[in-house]
Amino acid sequence: MSNESAEAASRKENAEVPAGEKLAQRRLDLLFDEGTFEEIGAGVVNRSTDFGLDKKKIPGDGVITGSGEVNGRVVFAYSQDRTVMGGSLGEAHAKKIARIQDLAMRAKAPLVGINDSGGARIQEGIDSLGGYGEIFRRNVLSSGVCPQISMVLGPCAGGAVYSPALTDFVVMVRKQSYMFLTGPKVVKTVTFEDVDAESLGGADVHARTSGVAHLVYKHDEEAIAGVRELLRYLPQSYLEKAPFFETGDPVDRDCSVLDSAMPTSSKQIYNVKNIVKTVFDLNSFFEIHKNWAKNVVVGFARLGGYSVGVIANQPEFMGGVLDFNASRKAARFIRTCNAFNIPIISLIDVPGFLPGTGQEHNGVITHGAKLMYAYCEATVPKIAVIMRKAYGGAYIVMSSKHVGADVNLAWPTAEVAVMGAAGAVEVLFRKQIETAPDQDKATEEKMEEYESKFLNPARAMERGYVDAVINPGETRMKLFKHLKSHLNKVESKPDRRNGNIPT
Repeated sequence: MSNESAEAASRKENAEVPAGEKLAQRRLDLLFDEGTFEEIGAGVVNRSTDFGLDKKKIPGDGVITGSGEVNGRVVFAYSQDRTVMGGSLGEAHAKKIARIQDLAMRAKAPLVGINDSGGARIQEGIDSLGGYGEIFRRNVLSSGVCPQISMVLGPCAGGAVYSPALTDFVVMVRKQSYMFLTGPKVVKTVTFEDVDAESLGGADVHARTSGVAHLVYKHDEEAIAGVRELLRYLPQSYLEKAPFFETGDPVDRDCSVLDSAMPTSSKQIYNVKNIVKTVFDLNSFFEIHKNWAKNVVVGFARLGGYSVGVIANQPEFMGGVLDFNASRKAARFIRTCNAFNIPIISLIDVPGFLPGTGQEHNGVITHGAKLMYAYCEATVPKIAVIMRKAYGGAYIVMSSKHVGADVNLAWPTAEVAVMGAAGAVEVLFRKQIETAPDQDKATEEKMEEYESKFLNPARAMERGYVDAVINPGETRMKLFKHLKSHLNKVESKPDRRNGNIPT
């Protein structure tokens, strides 16, 4: 069946599913392994009697909660029912969600929240607002304890957006999911800006512009399948390691294609995803934040069956330069991997940080520091490969030995230096070039001199900042050997209340 036919069939199937609790339940049925889901709190009803709520005692109060198995492992979940008072959150509704959050944390198991709600239940006033506060507090308490995944499969407005924002991953569906603090009508009243829900807080806005959405899909079934796949890369909690899955891809697979993967000129671009897909187990790369800050690529993959986090500069987009959004994206992913015992492998080709007033005014200093903080803070195995450029501050930030990397490898094409040849020659030899009879020739000679001395991994090797220079075709095997050596790494942190990460 073609993609178009499959999508059409899926939409038809969706259209035939009755609205309301059956849809909320069906989403859970798709998420959990068949026959494993057990509901908790099915008989709970609202206690409020104002505004006619005494006549609306609906069992469940608009949310289904429970637990079961996903890929054979325990997972807790809730699914909101938008046909019960718009899926609005009242006191009882909130208590059910808070309880399932507590149970997930006690069981040290992942929690998946399926959000489809109109927001706080106005009729219940402060009780509904207090309910959100209880949920938010548990989101924070659970952070880094067990994975939290938020699926936004309908509207999510007002204070409701903060619960997904506090979780590890946000999943949305195009033309169906919406997240915003204030809706289009309020925006128009206050700012006179005429905007529709899709443009204000649709899935693509949050996937491409704000970075709120980590994963975006075409419809419910695809989104739920994506969450099931994501859970395969994650452990049950911070106390465990991510599950091992035999992929059938030999670690000694021929990767000689990488020997010619790097363009002959350092100014030429290439797609780093092709390198990622070659180095790691075939078809195992699960990209996160695919359409946001595309100058850096992040995602999960497998190496010899082991789950790893991959961070790679993307020369195909903005030359792979780091900017404030790329720094935010990579830092967040590093901290997620570290929270859940997932080793980090960095593939480096970075010319520096993007200059300009736009970057400075948007806080590239603090966001770049955030990336550095994340690498310094991470205690999981950290292995890096310098494929080409590693210049200036970006060299330090991108998993260098100086910020705690365990193993640093380099390809023969690696260029480790304060800056590129053109900029360095301008600073170092400006006066000599200005007085030379042939300035162009003098510039070329000085650039060649600088390149031979600095734009190679030799100096970094001498100082111990690079552990080995390897042929690109060896990368997969070398990474696997080092990964195996460091899987049981233990690194302690100083005692403190909390670090103060740059914002």
